[in-house]
Amino acid sequence: MAGPVTVVWDEALAAYDFGPEHPLRPARVQLTMALARACGLLEGARVAAPAPVSGTDLARVHELDYLAAVKAAERGQAAARFGFGPGDNPPFPGMHEASVRVCGATVAAAEAIRSGAALHAFSPAGGLHHAMPDRASGFCVYNDPAVAIAWLLDQGVERIAYVDVDVHHGDGVEAIFAAEPRVLTLSLHESGRYLFPGTGFAHEVGEGPARGTVANLPLPPSTTDDLYLAAFDAVVPALVRAFQPELLVTQLGCDTHYTDPLAHLGLTVGAYGQLAGRLHDLAHTVAGGRWLATGGGGYQWASVVPRAWCAYLAEMVGAELPDRLPELYLDEAADRFGAVLDPDMADEVVALRTEHRARVEAELGRTIEIARSNLFPLHGLTA
Repeated sequence: MAGPVTVVWDEALAAYDFGPEHPLRPARVQLTMALARACGLLEGARVAAPAPVSGTDLARVHELDYLAAVKAAERGQAAARFGFGPGDNPPFPGMHEASVRVCGATVAAAEAIRSGAALHAFSPAGGLHHAMPDRASGFCVYNDPAVAIAWLLDQGVERIAYVDVDVHHGDGVEAIFAAEPRVLTLSLHESGRYLFPGTGFAHEVGEGPARGTVANLPLPPSTTDDLYLAAFDAVVPALVRAFQPELLVTQLGCDTHYTDPLAHLGLTVGAYGQLAGRLHDLAHTVAGGRWLATGGGGYQWASVVPRAWCAYLAEMVGAELPDRLPELYLDEAADRFGAVLDPDMADEVVALRTEHRARVEAELGRTIEIARSNLFPLHGLTA
């Protein structure tokens, strides 16, 4: 019988840090863990340290030249062709070790599930889904979800479904497993017509023996909670059930929030609780409950990310979140990080003007129709 939920965390994971001016703030994960403690969520979980990750583990996903380039970049020998430089991916001291540690956290979560030590596992520092085999991309140096999935395959897991709800297309994980029929990659994201990385369209389904194992649902700007959840329901459960994975891996980026400064969707924290319930049910329906979750994007690092990720963790451990943020947490956020927060756990409801909603619904409807008509027949489903 699997044990409690495993949460993988060590303060050393905060060393994955591009600097104080960079939007990817390690404080977002530190605050998530602080809120989880304050809400009692860790009482129903086991907190574990990252696992050792070898060069072999990394090389299942990344090219050897790139691994050498990461080490060279942190010594001041950055090469633009490997994705490093000013902007998204500025090299920082200790970058290789910090990136390996993030991979080790997600592998530790994978090992907890594979060994039966836990049914659900959460690696909140993980979810660096843009890293490619040969280059850094989108704030991501090594692709920890892909490293963990490749590790699981090597351990004998035969079918894995990866569901990515970050606002940006999960392009790195998709690219790494595009020719791998044992892995279904399914990404819901703001359309590449409007947002980085400009990829992940509904007509893409994969090629060769992996045809049908690439699935994308690009969403129009201003997609709100109800429209997002309806799109999820129209595509994701049927595909995952048809694929019959042994394990569900999810990337839980919360940059889909309506206040996120780097994107344009319209979700509230309430949507994350509902998504958590859907993913939890899906894991139990198709994968015996085996659910490995990672963090991901989210650039309202203090006001949104901790509430969003604790909504998922609360679902995993079977707990209810309070209506208001605990005073001890508010004090810690202010004293440690200078974050003065609204005490409400929930958000205001986001509503669109009638004509705006009609345009969003129409674009979303076309996207769903394309995805279903291209993918469902490949899985024996009726579009």
